[in-house]
Amino acid sequence: FDAIVVTAAPDHVPQPLIDQLKVGGRMVIPVGIHNQDLLLITKTENGNATKAVIPVRFVPMTGEAEKW
Repeated sequence: FDAIVVTAAPDHVPQPLIDQLKVGGRMVIPVGIHNQDLLLITKTENGNATKAVIPVRFVPMTGEAEKW
């Protein structure tokens, strides 16, 4: 994908979501249990560039997705 927007907060960035990004693709994802940060992740040829954008409060990720 060129972009992924996640609207529930896992406790870590799920690798399957990163795997679905193409090089140059970006993902916006809230991460954390109680203290959450909205992260902007850009997939590069050499890995990922991650930037914490702002503190946020989203509902937690649940179900099968949280096991990633």
